[in-house]
Amino acid sequence: MSRFARFAPFVFAAAAGASHAAALPDRVILVGDSTMASTTGYGDALCARFTPETACVNMARGGRSSGSFRAEGRWDEVQALLRDGAGFRTTYVLIQFGHNDQPGKPGRSTDFATEFPANMTRYVSEARALGGTPVLVTPLTRRSFKAGYVHNDLAPWAGTVRSIAGATHTPLVDLNALSLAAVQAMGPKEADKLARTGANFDYTHVGPLGAERFAQIMAQELARQVPALAPTLRSAP
Repeated sequence: MSRFARFAPFVFAAAAGASHAAALPDRVILVGDSTMASTTGYGDALCARFTPETACVNMARGGRSSGSFRAEGRWDEVQALLRDGAGFRTTYVLIQFGHNDQPGKPGRSTDFATEFPANMTRYVSEARALGGTPVLVTPLTRRSFKAGYVHNDLAPWAGTVRSIAGATHTPLVDLNALSLAAVQAMGPKEADKLARTGANFDYTHVGPLGAERFAQIMAQELARQVPALAPTLRSAP
């Protein structure tokens, strides 16, 4: 028996396994606060931009910080999904916090110098440990203008996330910088159209127009920062 004949079954089996892995769909899990959550954020609009075979699960919840999301057991739910990832080629975990980590929010605020960076770093390491691919996202800008300029009170938190991404070699979507530039270019009157209407109007959360605008920004930058996801993203939902 030739050497090829003896090893052929193993070669074919390996090729079949590789083909099967390539055929599996990707999965995206969104982890964050109200600016990413359903009805108040851009998360569902972003999920709609993935191709139908790509699973997109929006686990973001309003009012959560990098600390309270874990304390309430919501990160446990994400980890359970990661453990059950055999049906997916790659699971990407998009992680965005900062809004509710700021001071003055009892039960949610985290210490900027110690807790916030530790929490974000831990999300990255635990997602990787369970086979996921973390992607850090800087917090969506608020749309408050002062003297003609967007007041970026989330800049320090965005800066910390950028530093963690560099230190941990994690893909980064710098949504804070991108959304700030977009809102500044719009000006206050146009930026107000991105908000929810009526009694729900504010300068943080988004209505349908805002969700679509920021989902578009996210999708474009995701395709650039995570090239493997580019084929799964559409220019429009």
